[in-house]
Amino acid sequence: MNKVPDKIIIPSFTLNDGNSIPSLGLGVYKTTDEKEMHTAVDAAYRCGCRLFDTASVYGNEELLGNAIRDLDIPREELFLTSKVWNNAQRLGDVSGAFRRTLDRLGTDYVDLYLIHWPVPGCIRQSWKELIRLKESGLARSIGVSNFAPAQLEALEKETGVIPALNQIECHPLWRQKETVDYCLSRGIQVQAYAPLARGAYNDREILRRIGSKYGKTAAQTGLRWLIQRGISAIPKSVHPSRIAENADIFDFSLTDAEMTAIDAMDEGLRTAHVPQDLADTDWAVLTD
Repeated sequence: MNKVPDKIIIPSFTLNDGNSIPSLGLGVYKTTDEKEMHTAVDAAYRCGCRLFDTASVYGNEELLGNAIRDLDIPREELFLTSKVWNNAQRLGDVSGAFRRTLDRLGTDYVDLYLIHWPVPGCIRQSWKELIRLKESGLARSIGVSNFAPAQLEALEKETGVIPALNQIECHPLWRQKETVDYCLSRGIQVQAYAPLARGAYNDREILRRIGSKYGKTAAQTGLRWLIQRGISAIPKSVHPSRIAENADIFDFSLTDAEMTAIDAMDEGLRTAHVPQDLADTDWAVLTD
């Protein structure tokens, strides 16, 4: 494969509130070792990454904050995302959870704050709390994660405010066509977590064959497919070489035929688990 450049220019997408978000970032899910966090953040920054995605439930906001401070760069150069967890929603403590997130990250604001999951009986009230956080300027943009079209419609009807972003599991083996099409039609940015499907498509012949044409891996080809669909992605890794490889996807473009071939790989494969407290709930159709 081609040598990865030392620094990559990562383009941005414009959100419906006028703010911009990098099209590619680093997810830090399950990164709870201090040394690994510092190594990953430093490697990502060096190859051009400015978006770092965490959540209160990951238990690593403080580690990420420390690693970012060690970069010794202006805060405005970075894009930080975090999310409010289910128990804080049930307790009506969204604002308190947000303040604790700021304290752990060691920052005065986050660039994006999300409702992590739609919790029964809490969806609308949690969203109203996020609207207040945005109005205060403490959260520059607000959005949701794991929301279906019906839930997004309910938020808009209740408050008149459309989420800036919906973060969902999305990759060649699970296109999430209905949700993605709805979001894009409403100006809601889609962001893919688990964009590499936990490695499930690395050996797929279609992606390997298409990638070889451009000197890219199957993983890079899958990420490029997302970007060309207008979807931001936050692949997770703690290995500098893999982080750099994941970022090296902006020097080639897939043809329409190649995009269609990858579209056809969809088999509805979910690789991320639904939280235990929602496992027995049909959360995808809840509107409150």
